[in-house]
Amino acid sequence: MEVINYTEKKEDTTTVSLMHLSQLLGYFIGFGSLIAPLVIWLSSRDRIEGMDEHGKQAVSFQLSLLIYIFVSIPLIFALGLGLLTLLFTVAIGFVMPVVNALRAGRGEAPNYFMTIRFLS
Repeated sequence: MEVINYTEKKEDTTTVSLMHLSQLLGYFIGFGSLIAPLVIWLSSRDRIEGMDEHGKQAVSFQLSLLIYIFVSIPLIFALGLGLLTLLFTVAIGFVMPVVNALRAGRGEAPNYFMTIRFLS
């Protein structure tokens, strides 16, 4: 009889990369950029090596983007500079998940720009 050890984590860089790319759903579905990585992270953080670190970074990044967007909207009406910060936030929100998906595919640690660390 073979004993299966369910506590051992497996290395699956594809799932970790897909978790990062799932953040791009926000451009097609409202809160998909937060919900999809959150579901993937919570469902596989105990089974996949490195998923906990990558998932915390991705969720913190999406929460940070929401804060930046909510701050930049009143700044559009107040100073007009909010439009620049909103465009910058949208650009960073598109580029950084792709960069970190590539990093995850190579087995490297995530590195999100301008992230407030909500989960550590």
